[in-house]
Amino acid sequence: MKAVIVPGYGAPEVLKLVSVPKPKLGPDELLVKTKSVPVSAADMFLRAGKPYLGRLFLGLRRPKANIPGTCFSGEVVDLGQEVEGFNLGDRVFGLTGLQFGTYAEYFVVKVPGVVLKMPDDLPYDEASVFCDGHTTSYNFLTQLVNIKKGDQLLINGASGALGTSAIQMAKHYGAHVIAVCSEKNHGLARSLGADEVIDYRKEDFLNSEKQYDIIYDTVGKLKFRAAKKVLKEAGVYLSPVLTFGLFIQMIITSVFGKRKAKFEATGMNKPPRLKEFLIAVLELYKMGVLKTHIDRQYAMEHIVEAHTYVEQGHKRGNVVMKIDDE
Repeated sequence: MKAVIVPGYGAPEVLKLVSVPKPKLGPDELLVKTKSVPVSAADMFLRAGKPYLGRLFLGLRRPKANIPGTCFSGEVVDLGQEVEGFNLGDRVFGLTGLQFGTYAEYFVVKVPGVVLKMPDDLPYDEASVFCDGHTTSYNFLTQLVNIKKGDQLLINGASGALGTSAIQMAKHYGAHVIAVCSEKNHGLARSLGADEVIDYRKEDFLNSEKQYDIIYDTVGKLKFRAAKKVLKEAGVYLSPVLTFGLFIQMIITSVFGKRKAKFEATGMNKPPRLKEFLIAVLELYKMGVLKTHIDRQYAMEHIVEAHTYVEQGHKRGNVVMKIDDE
């Protein structure tokens, strides 16, 4: 089968499309024929090995798992003898976690694990990104904080995968949303429900008189020292990107002061908890709360181009790699 591998840390050019054996099926696993996977910021970190703290989990010199990718949508083509609740031909989506392996034509996922049957009306491309932007933003806004009606939420990087999800969820929970993105993406942010939009190129929102209950820095480009100036007394700064500076601020603010800095690698949660997140996000989709914006689609042969585009930091919503177009 074809698979994209990352033999060592580096720029997008380290990615190689190669032929590898099809994975062996365990008794408690599904063999899934991959339809679509997201090309996400998390994939950039795995490929580049940055921040370096991540290498403690991923591998010091090179990735332990040389086939990247965690989120997926696909079709069940074989089942282990102990698997219950699934059938051949089922359309499924979910997350492999630290097992990785979804940048391939086939992969295996454990049952029980983070895998659900897809609603009939959910396209493969949209389903594949549920465990990226939607699930991460759900975790940050409802678990790391308890977002509620009337909260002032500033989203930095509001036009990306996490940002577009966060706008919609925050509005559903009654928050007042201020979206920070480039001017060309203001229309997208407003169409998803943002109450206000800020062009980061024209306005220094960290030196304003306005204060916020929550700052969700989806791209990890703000520093907590600067952000806390515009946080309310008990405000919280959230970031899915762990830097050494943020790590130190998390330790300090956990003990001192009312303003907090928080980080979590959502995908590192245990499978039962991640499955709860995915089920909750799926319910929001069924309620009509969540729409998924797909910016670009790439074939496996163009994975270097896909990583290069995502790494530039200007994607609108989600980028996916289509693996099977049947």
